[in-house]
Amino acid sequence: MDTDNDSHRQRMQRRKEAFEARRARATREKGLLIVHTGAGKGKTTAALGMAFRALGQGMKVGIVQFIKGAIVTGEALLAKEFPERLAFFTMGDGFTWNTQNRDKDIASARRAWEQAVALLHDPTVHLVILDELNVVLHYDYLPIQEVLHELQSRRADLHVVVTGRNAKKELVAAADLVTEMKLVKHPYREGIKPQPGIEF
Repeated sequence: MDTDNDSHRQRMQRRKEAFEARRARATREKGLLIVHTGAGKGKTTAALGMAFRALGQGMKVGIVQFIKGAIVTGEALLAKEFPERLAFFTMGDGFTWNTQNRDKDIASARRAWEQAVALLHDPTVHLVILDELNVVLHYDYLPIQEVLHELQSRRADLHVVVTGRNAKKELVAAADLVTEMKLVKHPYREGIKPQPGIEF
């Protein structure tokens, strides 16, 4: 047993030393461009967790939801409780397979993007979440170069999170942190419907 404990302690000591060395090298501060993409559930959920964390640190958060808007979500309802610190805009018309109107989808995307740009330029905002922007870019509802220009020319300390499936390779290349959610199991496949507090 003592041998197991000694071996464990030595492994943990090596891990600690490696971690401390990496942390010592990480001395820069900058606003991060973060992308949550992939076919798995959790992209928006992870971004909202970051919003919750930022609010806890006294930061102001701006959220624009592209695509979403056909149903009222828990996050939109909660945002009303923090009107001075959480600017929340749900500006879509619902899933693209329901709207089936490209011109309308493009117009909605443009309105949402204009709101997003206003948040990106707001000096009081510390974190901007652009929910489902990846979907908008995937369908070419907005020009990728226009979006990249705004994201790359934002002020140096502003954090931005972009969510949605099928992130464009140009956005992935520009990002500081990219996480791909992988689908392993999903309740839809077992006939379980979307439920309040979990899906919306």
